[in-house]
Amino acid sequence: MSLHCPATLVLARHARADFVESWFSDEGGSLTRAGRSAARDLGASLAERRVAAVYTSDISRSVQTGEIAAAVLGVGVTARRSLREVFIGDLLGHPFDIRRIHEVSGRWHDGDLEARFPGGESGTEVVERYRDELEAIADQHSGETVLVVGHQTALGIVVPTLTGVHVPGWEEEHGPPDTGTVELLRGADGWRTA
Repeated sequence: MSLHCPATLVLARHARADFVESWFSDEGGSLTRAGRSAARDLGASLAERRVAAVYTSDISRSVQTGEIAAAVLGVGVTARRSLREVFIGDLLGHPFDIRRIHEVSGRWHDGDLEARFPGGESGTEVVERYRDELEAIADQHSGETVLVVGHQTALGIVVPTLTGVHVPGWEEEHGPPDTGTVELLRGADGWRTA
């Protein structure tokens, strides 16, 4: 790990997507027309930054966002399972109700990262898996800027936990806005917002 030339990781939530299902699913969704436009805008907003690479989760809405932004930037895309949304376990297949997500994620935001979705992940597990992947990306891209496309609930707890900073607009109930970004740097004392 080179701490003299840290990587700048631009973390972004995927663009707006539609889902065929009306129940909890990890199938991924597909970007809407507005989502595709927002993904292009995301790439354009970083065009002067010399972005070296784009990383996404392996879920379709994240991959699509990353591919569209990467096409604007002229760089490649790497999908990583470890950048997926929170695994909600026993909720999969049940009718979609965002309050069921907030029952657990709200506890995380109140400081109880050991709370978990029944049959799914705890906040600690989500943060650890993201931290491991972000550290690997940062190590590979020392001195470079990289776009990382993730998901609402995961990013909403990972960013404040890693940095100790609550990013305005990324509150628990709303999470990061579609294609909303925050920049992270990793130094000798851990992660910080840029």
